[in-house]
Amino acid sequence: MGIYKQGLNRKQQLMFPPSLDELVDEDNIVRAIEAYIDTLDISKLNIRTKKSLIKDGQPAFHPKLLLKIYIYGYLNKIRSSRKLEQEINRNIEMMWLTQGLRPSYKTIANFRKDNPKALQTIFKEFSLLLKDIKLITGDLVAIDGAFLRANASKNTLIMRKTLKKDIAKIDEDIKNYMTLLETLDKEDKNTTNLKISKDEIDKLLEKKEQFQEDLDMLDALGKEQHNKTDHDATVMSKPAHNLMAYNSQIAVDDTYKFIVATDISTSGHDLDQLHNMATKSKEITNNPNIIVTADKGYYSSKELKKCIEAGIETIVPPRATAKTKKIKSARFSKNQFIYNHDKDCYICPNDQELKKIEKQYERDGRMLDVYRVSSSYCRICPLKKNCLSDATPNKQMYRWEHENIIDSYTKKMNTQEAKAIVKKRGSIVEHPFGTIKRTLGWDHFLVRTKKKVLGENALIMFTYNFRRLLNLIGIALFKKLCIAIKMNDLTKIREEIAAYILMSGVNLAYFYRYFYFYKISVKK
Repeated sequence: MGIYKQGLNRKQQLMFPPSLDELVDEDNIVRAIEAYIDTLDISKLNIRTKKSLIKDGQPAFHPKLLLKIYIYGYLNKIRSSRKLEQEINRNIEMMWLTQGLRPSYKTIANFRKDNPKALQTIFKEFSLLLKDIKLITGDLVAIDGAFLRANASKNTLIMRKTLKKDIAKIDEDIKNYMTLLETLDKEDKNTTNLKISKDEIDKLLEKKEQFQEDLDMLDALGKEQHNKTDHDATVMSKPAHNLMAYNSQIAVDDTYKFIVATDISTSGHDLDQLHNMATKSKEITNNPNIIVTADKGYYSSKELKKCIEAGIETIVPPRATAKTKKIKSARFSKNQFIYNHDKDCYICPNDQELKKIEKQYERDGRMLDVYRVSSSYCRICPLKKNCLSDATPNKQMYRWEHENIIDSYTKKMNTQEAKAIVKKRGSIVEHPFGTIKRTLGWDHFLVRTKKKVLGENALIMFTYNFRRLLNLIGIALFKKLCIAIKMNDLTKIREEIAAYILMSGVNLAYFYRYFYFYKISVKK
């Protein structure tokens, strides 16, 4: 007998070979995937494969099977349809999940590409489930965005500004060449030693023609930039580089860091996303007292007004103003002109009134009131050099017609409660993006166009929530939850989940908060 353990004889046939089910542990994640997917009503999701539309030939693969494949893949950093096909053929867990069926990579890829709305619905339904079992409360929701690479190269990008520069450069090169030819011709000199040949000029003319076609395309589309690979992807700027990307938006609940809502933006900023994400969050949580917070990149007077009108409490710090920035010149900032609400005028640093005139101006979709002081005052004012340039006759101030909303909002943001929420924001919303990028290995999209990217984005956010729930309550309790979903009765499972969280010591403070709100809801 040797000192080392001996393996099985690969050629030895077993009288009772183990089944696939015996090779997969009871607490394996594939059992959780199987249990949850079985609770879904595919007819309501309207998931259909192309093969299912064809009457002749082999039967189609069931949509639930393809969903299981994708969820398993995304949980294990496997998103490529070709790699998923490989796993089906060699991975015991995947064999168990697919029950030996082997769809091709094309079938797998088409499912993700053709069902973006269904994937968004699955994410939304899971978020609603988390709300129903009191793991999402909506008391405090933090919003953030991240630029994630599109499936498109910057080499296929055309930009109006760049095209105009390229066309102007070609025109300049051709002009210089023709001028040089004319000069040499007058001096009767040989042109064979020119640095540029006629063939190269012809190539430049061909390039100019292509650039002009691209410019005409931008005119027809009404766009400043267009990527020929992915028409919806745009150039977005990061401190170190620019990239073709989409702006992935998420709203994260403070209770257990679950993602409440998600969306995709093609803008390289977040200024127009506050109301959109706040509304989606309120719809999911159904909490009339929801508080939504975000960083200063979301600060927009128009968006804040929309949220206030929708009854959504927002905590968003204002962007830096001239008062907080280092000013190179010695001129007065807008903050040094005090607005008098009773008189509806501004008071300048020299105690002169800037009175409102009848005319209004429109800027960025906002109507601005205009306040002026007589030029006769400004001409003799001892503080003029700190207020106006030599060419400006009098001081003029602009005020948004709904500026009183911003005034009240500014007072609220100066409270200790608001400052505490702003300080807490990062610890809420930056956790999911960190997990998605590091643990789930996701930093770019595989599909193209915004419509399809919305689906893949929803799939990855669902995957994050799915894994987080399993980490929180365990697979055994999750399978019980799936049984409760089928029975359409979550009352007992809510209590069991609460007790499990308490006994496992998972964030005890959160449990007390959960238990308090649960008792309140029972009384109601």
